[in-house]
Amino acid sequence: MALEFIDSISGFIPAIKDPSSPLSLREKMYWTAGIITIYFLLYNTYAIGVSPTAVNQPFLQLVSIIFASKIGSLITVGIGPIVLSSIVLQLISGSGLLEIDMNDPTQKARFQSLQKMAAIGLAIVESIIFVWTGYVPIISSADIPIVVLQLAIGAITIIYLDEMMTKYGVTSGINMFIAAGVSYAIVAGTFSILLPEAIAAVQAGGAAALSSALIAFGPLFFAIIVFLASIYTYEMKVELPLAFEQFRGMGGRLPLPFLYVSVLPVILASSLELSFTVWFRFLAGVQGSLMGLARFIAFYQPTATSGGGTSLQLAGGITYLISPTFPLPYSASYGGIGGYGPYITYLAEHTTQLFLPFGGVMLVPEWIHVIVYTLVLVALCVVFGKFWVELTGQSPKNVAEQLGTYGWQIPGFRRDPRIVENVLKKYIPTLTVLGSIFVGLLAALATLSGAIGSCMGILLTVGIIYMLYKQLEQEGLYTTYPFLAKIAK
Repeated sequence: MALEFIDSISGFIPAIKDPSSPLSLREKMYWTAGIITIYFLLYNTYAIGVSPTAVNQPFLQLVSIIFASKIGSLITVGIGPIVLSSIVLQLISGSGLLEIDMNDPTQKARFQSLQKMAAIGLAIVESIIFVWTGYVPIISSADIPIVVLQLAIGAITIIYLDEMMTKYGVTSGINMFIAAGVSYAIVAGTFSILLPEAIAAVQAGGAAALSSALIAFGPLFFAIIVFLASIYTYEMKVELPLAFEQFRGMGGRLPLPFLYVSVLPVILASSLELSFTVWFRFLAGVQGSLMGLARFIAFYQPTATSGGGTSLQLAGGITYLISPTFPLPYSASYGGIGGYGPYITYLAEHTTQLFLPFGGVMLVPEWIHVIVYTLVLVALCVVFGKFWVELTGQSPKNVAEQLGTYGWQIPGFRRDPRIVENVLKKYIPTLTVLGSIFVGLLAALATLSGAIGSCMGILLTVGIIYMLYKQLEQEGLYTTYPFLAKIAK
């Protein structure tokens, strides 16, 4: 399917204008600061008609981390529509249903227009789903239309802020919003949850007062451990020697990092898993002959909220087994399960119901949930990692062609892109798979540790900050040596 039909529609879709001239690093930083300020204003503004006291649920906090959102605020939907539209269109493009050449500026612009239209459509649909299914607690049923309208406007605003960040900022909006949201959650969680718990433990006195206070900071310790492990991993790489054909004696190295595709596979895989829990919420109301099949896919049950009402919570089914629906090891007063002791007991003894499609119920231990969630997340990371390498021009063939275009070659080999491609095939596919498996395992294990701000969020933030650091380093290098920017184009 060709995309020529987009030309007649894209003119009606507002777009952020490209800068008239290349922006300096300082200008990009100013734009980035302004966009982040707007993001935090939306983040901390609850929609009119929403009950803020009824949204403090552990699973919703994780949804907020992954989607760079805050349930009940104007950006409840967050980056979900952007990520989902990207995933769907990439899958369609990869299957050959879309005839698209990303090297052609015209076709690339059409693809981006289609992705924006799909994201706007999903923003409206997800706003309705979030309200209709009860994820966003409404004070009165009469407020439903106005709340949906506010969430849709907020989601569309995020889409345009992402586009503005991409054109005027230092990185993509998705990356920056996730990093900003996680950083805010870590600081706010430390001072509003962990510190009060530690103070309460000391005030209680007794021989275990000090140890209880230290254990209260356990989620922060886990966050620091994952942070340091992630930084160390990002420095692991394979370096291939390069020689510049036009200038003898001038050489360099091609760094192939262990995390070749960074944390993008985790972002895509986690967003897809969490989206299932939102999209399948409508199955809670299915009755009759299809009720068994609906409960097999996703079983929701009413759960009391801190605001005194009830909300539907995912409690069983296949969707539950692949979702990170684990309690947090905080005290019960902060929406947790009561500490690491009760948390470990929960993982060892708790069971969930798996309704079989043709009748009957199977009790599934929570440790099975841990294993299934981990394996599915890792598998999705590998799939998205391999797909992302091909889509973004990071495959051995694309890299070999780029090196040939710039005049680089690997010493000891003929300057033939096919020869260089064969050399790169020994490294890039392996690094893609191993790196994707590693980030999947680290994200799964980190989520289970219950670190403040979500260890998943920590992993994403470290990767985003590292990519931002490398980009800023490159920007500074181009500013100092303008001729390198011309070579890289």
